[in-house]
Amino acid sequence: MERWDVVVVGGGPAGAAAALAARRDGASVLVLDRADFPRDKVCGDGIAPEALDVLAGLGADVAALTAGYAPAPRLSLRSPGGAAVERATHRPSSVVPRAVFDARVLAAALDAGAVFRRHAVRRVTPGPDGVDVDGVLTAGVLVGADGAESVVRRALGLPRNPDDRMAVALRGYAPELSGQGGTQVLVTTEQRWPAYAWSFPLGDGRANVGYGELVSGGATRAALVEGLHRLLPGVEPGGLRAHRLPLSTGRPRQPDGRVLLAGDAASLVNPMTGEGIFYAVLSGALAGAAASAGAAAGAVHRRALRRRLGAHHRSASAASWVSRWPRVMDAAFRAAAGDQRVFDDVVALGLADGRLTARTLAAAARHLR
Repeated sequence: MERWDVVVVGGGPAGAAAALAARRDGASVLVLDRADFPRDKVCGDGIAPEALDVLAGLGADVAALTAGYAPAPRLSLRSPGGAAVERATHRPSSVVPRAVFDARVLAAALDAGAVFRRHAVRRVTPGPDGVDVDGVLTAGVLVGADGAESVVRRALGLPRNPDDRMAVALRGYAPELSGQGGTQVLVTTEQRWPAYAWSFPLGDGRANVGYGELVSGGATRAALVEGLHRLLPGVEPGGLRAHRLPLSTGRPRQPDGRVLLAGDAASLVNPMTGEGIFYAVLSGALAGAAASAGAAAGAVHRRALRRRLGAHHRSASAASWVSRWPRVMDAAFRAAAGDQRVFDDVVALGLADGRLTARTLAAAARHLR
């Protein structure tokens, strides 16, 4: 039977980052995906600079990954009660369609020596000496980076997120908002809270626009379309598609053994913003590095995730809990409008690995009073 040191299921950013990291350790790496690349992926297309930092650390050419798309140096936020703030972010984000970005990151992994094969994985069977994949090949370690509907996660007996820890978002493309320029726009609302709409400019006159809310709110396609139009009036996007987002507040415990989870398969989506690219490439990189531990890879990966993201996840979970009260969000946004440092703290918490700082909590408390 064909054997590889590392088999990665899923060729998106989490899987490609895992492949890059494993190749740096000299492993033979096979990436399997049910689709050929380039392929579309429902997403906001926003890429925080911290995600690019992770890829740069794996040897990827960041300039090549974002070539042809203008940076987005500003972020505009509107709270449920109407408090608004627009500021320059600490570093510009990038907005690159996932059909482009994912193909470029995977190409970087292939350039590093990984091999890609189109294959829809149906059965994963861990054993003492390796992981059997559909009875046709064996992996020393297998990385499940196969998204929100992960076959690998189900093979481990891990349930899907409950509905109150699962969001659903609708995304399309439309002309950018009047005067939007290089500003990413996020608009929240008390109606059907927690929910928000976005418009992220691609730099060519178009914007990625969408709307998302919790599954537990009874979301339907009609409700998502209505929410998008309500928060972004006049926007008529084409190519609308929906996708589920398993939030990190419902993430499973990474099990011991030779099967690792990364990205959406591990429910690594920020519960405040729905951001997942940073979590994807970071968890993929950690999984690829942990693969060299063989039978101990699961424990190694779990510890690495805890060290790198544990404090951040606790902060994000706490912020998600208190944000159930819209007036708390209003206070936080007013605090961010009054202090660039608070704004930077809020952005880092929502788009990267920031934490709830004493400065931000104190400022929000003052505005809450």
